[in-house]
Amino acid sequence: MSGYAKIVVAIDLSTESASIIGKARAVAADGAEIHLVYVQEPMDSVYLGVVPYGPVFVGMDQVEGRLRDELNDKLKALGVTYDIPESCQHFLSGTPSREIHRFVEENGADLIVLGTHGQKGVQLLLGSTANSVLHGASCDVLAVRVQEG
Repeated sequence: MSGYAKIVVAIDLSTESASIIGKARAVAADGAEIHLVYVQEPMDSVYLGVVPYGPVFVGMDQVEGRLRDELNDKLKALGVTYDIPESCQHFLSGTPSREIHRFVEENGADLIVLGTHGQKGVQLLLGSTANSVLHGASCDVLAVRVQEG
C-alpha cells in the first residue's frame, strides 16, 4: 500500500487528538498533505429547542468568541507540534459532519481520519459525528478508537 496523498484529520482538540494525528501519519504517503480540521458548532444551534427565541443568555456571542479564540489557539499549537503548516489548519463553524463532508469534497481528500468512542445510551440512539461522517463520506474513512476519558 502506497498510502494516502491528501488526508483530512477531523479532531475535537481533546487529548486524544495526538493519537488520531499519529494514525493519519502512519497511513500517509511520502509527502502527503495532512489537513487538521476542527468544527465548532455554534452555541445557538447546540441549545436550539432549550430556548426557542433569542440568544440563550446575554453575552453569549462574547463567550462564543472567547471560546473560538481559545480553541483556535489549541489548533495552532497542534499544528506547530506536528509540523502541519497553518495553511493546512482549518477552523470551521457549523454541524461537524456536514462541514467535514463539505471540506473533503471541496479539497479532494482521499481519506478522513477521526476519533470514535464506543456508543452507549443516548449516543446510540442519536448517532455520533463519526457515524455521520462515515455514512456520508465520498472517500475512505479511518475511525480511530479512543479511550473513554
